[in-house]
Amino acid sequence: MTELPHHRLDGPQDAPPLILGPSIGTSLDVWEPQLAALTRTHRVLRWDLPGHGGSAAGLVPAEAAMADLARLVLRLADAQGWDTFAYAGISIGGAVGLTLAADHPERLTRLAVVCSSAHFGGADTWRERAALVRAEGTEAMAGSRPGTWFAPEFAAAPRGQALVKDLLDTDPAGYAACCEALASYDVRDRLAGITVPTLVVAGREDPATPPAHAREIADAVPGASLTEVGGAYHLAGVDRPGPVTAALAAHFAPEPDAADTEGRPVDDAGRRAAGMAVRRAVLGDPHVDRAEAKKTQFTARFQDFITRYAWGEIWTGSTLDRRTRSCITLTALIAHGHHAELAMHVRAAVRNGLTPEEIGEVILQSGVYCGVPAANTAFGIAQDVLAELE
Repeated sequence: MTELPHHRLDGPQDAPPLILGPSIGTSLDVWEPQLAALTRTHRVLRWDLPGHGGSAAGLVPAEAAMADLARLVLRLADAQGWDTFAYAGISIGGAVGLTLAADHPERLTRLAVVCSSAHFGGADTWRERAALVRAEGTEAMAGSRPGTWFAPEFAAAPRGQALVKDLLDTDPAGYAACCEALASYDVRDRLAGITVPTLVVAGREDPATPPAHAREIADAVPGASLTEVGGAYHLAGVDRPGPVTAALAAHFAPEPDAADTEGRPVDDAGRRAAGMAVRRAVLGDPHVDRAEAKKTQFTARFQDFITRYAWGEIWTGSTLDRRTRSCITLTALIAHGHHAELAMHVRAAVRNGLTPEEIGEVILQSGVYCGVPAANTAFGIAQDVLAELE
């Protein structure tokens, strides 16, 4: 039997399959912040690149191509008996996803491309990096990862240290083979032919694949959606897990059996399921779990109502994105003086990708139309919430 990459399976065995691909220099653990949310609705398979994590370096040729990495994913799916599957990938993992969507569209149900690109710059740069790592090991790359993968100060955090250790533990031959694949990779002229529903996620502070790379993909792939995460570097899902998890959970949410023209379910059960998924994505699991735990016979109908109507009908609409909905919600809460709800939705706005500067701008404009005292109170509430999140 052909050797498979090292991989791990999580989530209900009978749930729809979702395969997650990592970034070069990291292991499958890079997806840990998203795992709890995605395994609620999917059977999740995470895999390690050649020479990374638990995968052997010799799974692909020394001068690998992106198609070689895509074939590893297909072998993993075949081994599970999955004719079709959803896929999300970070950086080179996203490039693998675009390659699958271009070469094997019949296998993919949905695609998410996180901090990736349709091309990664000049081939010479990647071949020079491959030669450097073959000569000096992956230690040669470790010093430049803080400030590229994540904010420099995150390097001292346990997760930051674990990511750098993954890089140091990576087999130089496997890392170099992945560099070779990046050197020859360019799907820009194939993006317009991709038909799978696609989400593109960008970190606004990403120096490796800046937001312009994400916009290039989103503009070319028919119907693709784009989420830009403020303050996020190249490993946006680790750097700013909340907004990235929310975007992925919404994109991969199971399709309802019956839907309206915006894709929203038309039956109560479908609205309830979709609403709960969006409610958790926007407000966070801890908040929703607390609300559910406090639910009584007296409040149960109200909780069901807001899940079905506010979250299952309004927030699931596709006409406005969640960032815009957060701006509208903040303004309405400021205008009516709903201060407890305002604090909750400042947190939600951050999860939806708004930066502190953008939240401040919403409050400033609200001061013009809702009154200076209302804005003054709102600034105080938002400042406390943002300080708490920091």
